Amino acid sequence: MTDFGKTLSATPTPIDGLVVFDLPVHGDARGWFKENWQREKMTALGLADFGPVQNNISFNDAAGTTRGIHAEPWDKWVSVATGRIFGAWVDLREGPGFGTVFTAEIDPSRAIFVPRGVGNAYQTLEPDTAYTYLVNDHWSPDADYSFLNLADETAAIAWPIPLSEVEISAKDRAHPRLSDVTPVPPRRVLVVGADGQLGRALRQSYGTAPGVDFATRADLDLTSPGLSDARRWRDYGTIINAAAYTRVDEAETAVGRRGAWAANVAGVSALARIAAAHGITLVHVSSDYVFDGAADAPYREDDPLCPVGVYGQTKAAADAIVATVPRHYIVRTSWVIGEGKNFVDTMARLADNGVNPAVVSDQIGRLTFTEDIARGIRHLLDSGAAYGVYNLTGDGEPMSWADVATAVFAGAGHDPDRVRPVSTAEYFADAAGPIAPRPAYSVLDLSKIIATGFTPADAAAALRARGNR
Repeated sequence: MTDFGKTLSATPTPIDGLVVFDLPVHGDARGWFKENWQREKMTALGLADFGPVQNNISFNDAAGTTRGIHAEPWDKWVSVATGRIFGAWVDLREGPGFGTVFTAEIDPSRAIFVPRGVGNAYQTLEPDTAYTYLVNDHWSPDADYSFLNLADETAAIAWPIPLSEVEISAKDRAHPRLSDVTPVPPRRVLVVGADGQLGRALRQSYGTAPGVDFATRADLDLTSPGLSDARRWRDYGTIINAAAYTRVDEAETAVGRRGAWAANVAGVSALARIAAAHGITLVHVSSDYVFDGAADAPYREDDPLCPVGVYGQTKAAADAIVATVPRHYIVRTSWVIGEGKNFVDTMARLADNGVNPAVVSDQIGRLTFTEDIARGIRHLLDSGAAYGVYNLTGDGEPMSWADVATAVFAGAGHDPDRVRPVSTAEYFADAAGPIAPRPAYSVLDLSKIIATGFTPADAAAALRARGNR
C-alpha cells in the first residue's frame, strides 16, 4: 500500500551515487497524485542534474516477475506508477565499490537514482505493477553493457520470492557470476588538439592511462557538420579542448580572421553543445588576451573582458560560450611555453648563434609552461573543484619579455647584456603586415586556483630548470 504524507527527502546508500528518494504522495477518494520527477526540487537535494531524454515503462502482470541484473552506460531514475517492487542494485563499476549490494522496496512513494554502471534488478511484489524509469541516453546497440546473474552467490540477494518459483527470461538466467563480470569503466577523457603544445603536454601527463583518448584535427575536425555523430559522446565524461588558433598577427588579416573565428568560436561552440547535451565536463583553455592590459593590478577571474585584437575577441567569445555549459572549467593562462617553437628556445638558439636580439620590455606578465597547465587541469578534474573560471599561470615576480630573454642568456652561460630592451612600438616599427595589439600587462591573479590546493610553479625557477635540461 502506498505510503502517503511523506516529505521529499534523499537518503544515500552504501553504493556511491545510488540515492533513495521519498516522494510526497497526495491522495483522496479519487486516487493519488505525486511529482514523480521534479528537477528543481530534486537537484536542490543534491541529485545530479542528469538530463533525462527518455521515459520507459515496464508493465508486469504477475507478482514475482523478476528482471536484471543489468548495468547500462547511462543514469536512471527508477520508480513505480502502480504496484510494488523489491529492487536490488549491485555496483559493477571499476573501483573499490565493485560488488557492493543494496536492496529496498519501492512503491509509488519512493524512487531511486541509479548511476551509470550500477547493476539494476527488480522483482514485482504485486500484480499489475508498472515499473517506470527515466534515462539520460537513448538505447544503442553500440553501447557497452555489463550483467550479473540474479542468483550470484557473492551478491547473495535475498529475493522475497525464490528465483526457482518466479518468471525469469532465459537471457537473465544466463548472465555471469560476479567473478566473471566485466567491470564498467569510468566515462572516458578526450583531449582535443593533441598535436599542439598543450596537447603534447597532456599526452605526457596522462601517459598510457586507460580511458584517455587523444584527437588531432585529422582525427576530429571541430568545424565539421558531422561532429555530433563523430563519436558516441555519452561514453565521455570530460573533454579537454587544447585546440586553438593562436597566430595573433595573422588573425588581423582577412584570411586569418576567418580561421580564428572558425577554430576558436565555431569549433568551441560545437563542443559546448555536445558537452551540454551529454553531461560532459568541458575544459577550455583561455588567454590573457581577453583583457586589454590596461590594469595596474593582477586580473581576477571575474574582471570584465575587454579584448583589443581579433585573437583576443575570439577567445573572449569562446569563454562566454563555454560558460553556458553546466559542467565547465575555463582555464585562463598567459605566455605559454611548450614543446615546439617557442620564445624561450628561440632566445637560447640566438644566444648560441651569437645573435644580439632586440626584445620587448614594456609587456609584463608571467611565463607558463605547458606541463604546469596540464598539471593544473588534472588537479581541477581530480579534486572536483567547483566549476568556473580559473587563472593558471606561473607564479612569482612578473617579468618582461626582455627579462625572460636575459634570464635565458645568463642561464646558457652568455652575457645577458647582449639582449637589447626595446618598446613594443620600436620592435614592430618596420613590420610588413598587420600587427595585433598586445596587452601591456598580462599578470593574472592566482588566488582562486591556489585555494583549491594547487601550487603553481614559480615561473623563474621553471625557466632555470628548463635551461638546465
